[in-house]
Amino acid sequence: MQINKILHVGLLCLLTYCGWAQQTGSSLIGTIRTAEGQPLPGASISLTDRSSGTFADPQGTYRLENLSAGKHTVVVSFVGYQKTSRVVHVHEGKPTRMDVNLQPESNELDAVTVIGRTEVQEVNRQSFNVTAIDAKQLYNSTLDLSSALDRVSGVRVRESGGVGSNFNLSLNGFSGNRIRYFIDGVPMDNFGSSFQINNIPINTAERLEVYKGVVPIWLGSDALGGAINIVTGDRFRNYVDASYSYGSFNTHRSVVNTAFTTKSGFTIRLNAFQNYSDNNYKVTVDAADIYTGAYKPNAVVRRFHDTYHNETVIANVGVVGKKFADQLLLGITLGKNYKELQTGARMVAVFGGWHRRGNIVMPTVKYRKTNLIKGLDVTLNANYNLGKERNIDTLSARFDWYGNSKPNPNGEGRGRSLSTYGNNNGLLTATANYKLSDRQAIALSNVFSTFYRKGTDVFNESFTQGDIRPRLNKNVLGVGYTYDVKDKWSTSIFGKYLYQKTPGQTTFRKFGYGVATSYFLTPGFQLKASYEQANRLPEANELFGDVELVQGNLSLKPEQSQNINVGFTYSFVAKEDHRFLINANAIYRYSDNYIYSRFNQNQSALVLDNLDGVFTLGGEGEIRYSYKRFLSAGATLTYQKLENRQQYVFDSNGNRVLSPVYKDQMPNIPYFFGNADASLTLRDLGQKGNVLNIGYNLLYVHAFWLYWPSRGGDKLSIPRQVSHDLNAVYSLKNGKYNIGLEARNITDNLLYDNFSLQKPGRGFYLNFRYFFNSFNI
Repeated sequence: MQINKILHVGLLCLLTYCGWAQQTGSSLIGTIRTAEGQPLPGASISLTDRSSGTFADPQGTYRLENLSAGKHTVVVSFVGYQKTSRVVHVHEGKPTRMDVNLQPESNELDAVTVIGRTEVQEVNRQSFNVTAIDAKQLYNSTLDLSSALDRVSGVRVRESGGVGSNFNLSLNGFSGNRIRYFIDGVPMDNFGSSFQINNIPINTAERLEVYKGVVPIWLGSDALGGAINIVTGDRFRNYVDASYSYGSFNTHRSVVNTAFTTKSGFTIRLNAFQNYSDNNYKVTVDAADIYTGAYKPNAVVRRFHDTYHNETVIANVGVVGKKFADQLLLGITLGKNYKELQTGARMVAVFGGWHRRGNIVMPTVKYRKTNLIKGLDVTLNANYNLGKERNIDTLSARFDWYGNSKPNPNGEGRGRSLSTYGNNNGLLTATANYKLSDRQAIALSNVFSTFYRKGTDVFNESFTQGDIRPRLNKNVLGVGYTYDVKDKWSTSIFGKYLYQKTPGQTTFRKFGYGVATSYFLTPGFQLKASYEQANRLPEANELFGDVELVQGNLSLKPEQSQNINVGFTYSFVAKEDHRFLINANAIYRYSDNYIYSRFNQNQSALVLDNLDGVFTLGGEGEIRYSYKRFLSAGATLTYQKLENRQQYVFDSNGNRVLSPVYKDQMPNIPYFFGNADASLTLRDLGQKGNVLNIGYNLLYVHAFWLYWPSRGGDKLSIPRQVSHDLNAVYSLKNGKYNIGLEARNITDNLLYDNFSLQKPGRGFYLNFRYFFNSFNI
C-alpha cells in the first residue's frame, strides 16, 4: 500500500511539471527534417572536434550535451540525403538551437553508402560476439524483456508457466547463473524476485545488448557464457510514456516512464510498472481424483492456483550536465510481488495453498563523468537491497488437478513452511576508461558484492540458522587494453581476478583472461573472433539453495570454461531498395566442474552438482531482408550439441566405474531451435503521420531429451514445439497515440519448458500507449 501511495504521488507531481519543463546546460538542440518538413529519425549528428555524436529520435529531434562555448562544425547525414556541414556558435550556460532540412541525393547511385549508424548498429559492430535489439521498435507491444530476448539467435528463454513464472535463459548452451544480467552496466545479481527480466516491460529499455561468450571488461562479472545488458538510456529530457494492456487469463500490464529536467540541470526520473495475471490457462496432464482415485490420462484441466502480480517504482533525483558530473543521481527502487505456486519441479505435483511474497527496497547512487581529466571517463554505482521474501505453505491438506483438497497433517507433501527471510545484497561497481590516443585505450573495472541471508521458519527451527550462515563476499577485478582503427580493425585484450569468501568454505581465487578481435574486409563485411578462459564462482542460491525448489550444495566447485567464438556479419544493398543482413557464428565450449541440476530423491526439488566436463559445439545464423520502409523479414536458427564428458563415476559400493551416460547429450536442454518474423508498414494511413504495422512471429523448438538418452526406460522427450503469433499496431499523430493488438500461439499448440512444465495456450492482448515529448518547446 505504501508503494502504491508513493507511485501515485510521484506520478501526480511529475505529470504536472512535465508540460512546462525547460532544457538545460551548454548544449546543441534541434530537429532534422526533409525538405518537405518530414522528420528524419535515425539521422546522424556529429561534431568534427568530438569522436562521439548522436542520432535523431523518432520525431527527428536531437540533443548534444556538455559542449564547450564557442564555434563547432556540425555534420548531419542520412541515407539517401546530401550530407550537410554547418558552423554553429554554442552559447555558454544555455541551449543553442540548430534545425536542419536535408536535401535528397540528386545523383543516381548503384549502391547507397551508409554514413550514419544508430547506436544499435554501433554496438553490433564491436569485436565481441554481440547482438543488440532496438527495444523502441517493440514499445507498442505487451512484451517483457525476456520475450524480446527469446527472438535473438542463440537465445532460448524457458519459463515454468505464465506471467511471473520462474525462468531460465539459455545462451549458446549456457544457462542459469552462467549468464549475467545488467542494467546500464550495473549487475542485477541482488535485485530479488520483484525485479527480474520476465516481469520488466520492454518500455523500460532503449536497447538490449546480448553478449555471447566473451563479455567486455566494463561489464565486470564472472559471467561464464555471456551477458545481457539492459540499456535504459537518456532518451528525452522531458517526456511521458504511458501504456496499459489487457488480455487473456485476466492479464493486466501498466507502464509509466517519465522525466523532468530544469534549465539548471536538476532532474527527476520515474519508471513505474505493474503486472497482474490469474494464469488460469488450461493444461493437459495425467490427473487422478484425490478421493476416488479415478485416473484420467491427458486430462484437460484449468490451473486454479497460479495468480501473480508485481508493482515496482524506480525513482531517481539529481543533476545532469554539470562540470563535476555528467550525471549524479540518488535513487530508490521499491517493489513487491505475490506469486502462487501451482506445481513443483514437475506437473505430477500440484499445490493449492503454497505461495510466496517478496519486496525490494533498494537505495542507489549513480555517478558518471566523461573527461574527468582529459581522456579519462569514470563511472561509479552503488546499491543495497533491503528487501524481504516470505515462503508460505501452511495448509494441512493435499490437492489434485481438479481443485479438490483432502486433509493431510503433513501439508501438501513437501513439508509445511512459514518462513520470512532477507536475501540482503550489496553492490559497489567502479569503471575507468582512459584514452591513450585516438586508437588506444585502457580500462579498469572492479565489482564488489556481498550476500547475507537471515530469517526464520515457524516449522523449521534450523532455517538459515545452521552451523554455516548463508553469507558470502565476492570481488571481480578486471583490466583491459583496446586498439581500434575505426571501421577497419579492433582488438581487446583483458584479464580478470576473482575472489570469493564464504564462512565454513574454502576461499576461491581464480584468474581468467581473453581476447576479442574483428576486421572489416569491406565496410559491410566484418569478421569476428574471440577467446576466453572464463571462470564462474558458485552463487548464493546454488550454495545455500533458494528456499523453494532448489536445494543447496556447499560442496560445489567453481566452473571453468574455454570459450571460442568465430563469425562474420555481412550487410549489402541490392538495387538501392533491397537491403540484406547476414550473421553467422560458430561456438566451442569446454567446461570443467560444470554445475547442473538434477532431481532430488523424491523428485520434488532440484539439486545442483558438478560434472567433470561438458563439451559444447554449435552454430547460429541470422538473415534479414528489408524493402524500403515497407517490408521487413528475418529468421534465426541455432544448433548446439552439449555432451557429458565425465567418463567415470562411483557406484553405490564406492567403486569407480565407466559412466553409463558418458558422451550423452545433456538432458532437458533444447539443442535445435529458431525464430522467424515478417512485418508490413503502411504509412500515412487515414491521415498524414499515421502508421499501421502488421507483424508475424514464428517460434520453433525441436524435440529434446527430458532425461539422459542412455537411460533406457527413462528415455522420455519433450516433443517438438511450434508457436505462431500475430500483431498489429496503429500509431496516430506521429506516434503520440498507439493501439496494439496481439494474438499469441494462435494455433493453441502445447508448449513446454523446464522438465515439461506447460506454458499458456492461445491468448489475445490489447495495448494502449500514449507518448508525449516536450523536447520541442
